[in-house]
Amino acid sequence: MAQKQNQITTPVFRVSFPAVFEPTHMDKNAAEKDKRYKITMIFDKKTDISSLKKIALDAAVGKWGADKTKWPKGMNKTFRDGAEKDTDGFGDGVIFCSATSKMRPGLVDRDTQPIIDQSEFYGGCYARATVTAFAYVFGKQGITFGLRNIQKVKDGELFSSRTKAEEDFDSIKAPANDGADSADADLSDMGL
Repeated sequence: MAQKQNQITTPVFRVSFPAVFEPTHMDKNAAEKDKRYKITMIFDKKTDISSLKKIALDAAVGKWGADKTKWPKGMNKTFRDGAEKDTDGFGDGVIFCSATSKMRPGLVDRDTQPIIDQSEFYGGCYARATVTAFAYVFGKQGITFGLRNIQKVKDGELFSSRTKAEEDFDSIKAPANDGADSADADLSDMGL
């Protein structure tokens, strides 16, 4: 497996807020040309993410030099504590970061076969990705990750407040008379 300079394969993470089939706006005021493919990577705090930290540091040094006192003040955080968010998958015990791309990332399954069905890749599944790091200056400044490719490694519980249809309804038995009663009779049970 070939790796490019400044590109690493992440450890396995939990997927959140994926936009890998269609790009999305990163900011509600952004122009259409500024849409990006993106993914939020949620790591257990026990996960070794030293390779991500190293390429982030290398990107900062490449942009602003080795003297951290000369780095911009108030830079956006590259890695954030999961306790900052009150959303499925976040909370104490995890850290997260994002990766984006102007180009659609490749997306494969465990057997490196392309994932075409959008329902197969969702917030809550587990994956790993190839990413690069770069410094940015767009009003705010910081270090972020460029998204290259993604490999889904296993399913997980879907992050969603939406329930499944089979959970919302009980089954209805067909009427014994095959619907011979009028619609008015059916509505009378509802007070109509």
